[in-house]
Amino acid sequence: MDDHVYKKLELVGSSKQSIEDAVQNAVARASKTIRNMRWFEVSETRGHIVDNQIDHWQVTVKIGFTLDQESDRA
Repeated sequence: MDDHVYKKLELVGSSKQSIEDAVQNAVARASKTIRNMRWFEVSETRGHIVDNQIDHWQVTVKIGFTLDQESDRA
């Protein structure tokens, strides 16, 4: 098994629908520029209140990904 080096990136996803949707939005956006994503951690959850109602959710996620091996580059 190869040794891997990992890096974590911290993002904040948001959604008017749900916490899960906020996480999904962060992961989907990260996938456009980050390769080799392996896991996510939710480190913070909060919401925005307007007129005594939840307006939207904000979720801070850390996304872990493996760094490219030198032999993987062409």
